[in-house]
Amino acid sequence: MTRSYIPLNSLRAFEAAARHLSFTHAAIELNVTHSAISQHVKSLEQQLNCQLFVRVSRGLMLTTEGENLLPVLNDSFDRIAGMLDRFANKQAQEKLKVGVVGTFATGMLFSQLEDFRRRYPHIDLHLSTHNNRVDPAAEGLDYTIRYGGGAWHGTEAVWLCAAPMAPLCTPDIAAGLKVPADMLKYTLLRSYRRDEWAIWMQAQGEQPPAPTHRVMVFDSSVTMLEAAQAGVGIAIAPVTMFSHLINGERIVQPFATQIDLGSYWLTRLQSRAETPAMQEFAQWLVEKMPK
Repeated sequence: MTRSYIPLNSLRAFEAAARHLSFTHAAIELNVTHSAISQHVKSLEQQLNCQLFVRVSRGLMLTTEGENLLPVLNDSFDRIAGMLDRFANKQAQEKLKVGVVGTFATGMLFSQLEDFRRRYPHIDLHLSTHNNRVDPAAEGLDYTIRYGGGAWHGTEAVWLCAAPMAPLCTPDIAAGLKVPADMLKYTLLRSYRRDEWAIWMQAQGEQPPAPTHRVMVFDSSVTMLEAAQAGVGIAIAPVTMFSHLINGERIVQPFATQIDLGSYWLTRLQSRAETPAMQEFAQWLVEKMPK
């Protein structure tokens, strides 16, 4: 059966609009008019005989068909761009895009990157950080490093390391903590998970903090520990990711009890085929994890 010809411009317009979830931003990126993007997408929908976007109150949302098409185009355009870069630079560079949760980036990955660059000079590594809420398809990511239980829809996950959590605070605050209940004199810092402090207190045989207790919520453990260092309160966070602060005695762990609420995982969309660069990065990263 002969396939109908689909103009590359239509595919490019859809890919840009899907990444931004905005015809306006796609038009700016591709240096064309809003109307041109709209016409290209409409033409593509007619040729594919399906709807790729639906309009919602906040703008655009991808349909199931659009969600299936986007990562395929992301991968295809990245491969085309990578090959053109090879011709332009006369060297076999492979681009690799990795999104990494900020806590793991500062606590584990950044200190190892010089080794990666030295061992794999042909891989052009592009890193972006996130707060554990990320859309790999829309952002065109090859891999995403996340914190959690390892189960994400349509995703393959490789376990990297555990992330036991415990209270962390300044030495001055720690000096006044004789028993866990003493921490209730201070503001408790936590992530978006409501139960972290309750689970830790229960592990110590203590009552969980009252619902009215002073709490500050952070979308990143990195910023949470900045607040803890400033004496704002007592944080609960993955201890191993902040060993550099503990070793420098800027932060201490006042009590030995740790709780396990999740691990760090290297994840890949099942729809995204592994490239040689992806395989090399995954092998290197697993090798670097603490045994």
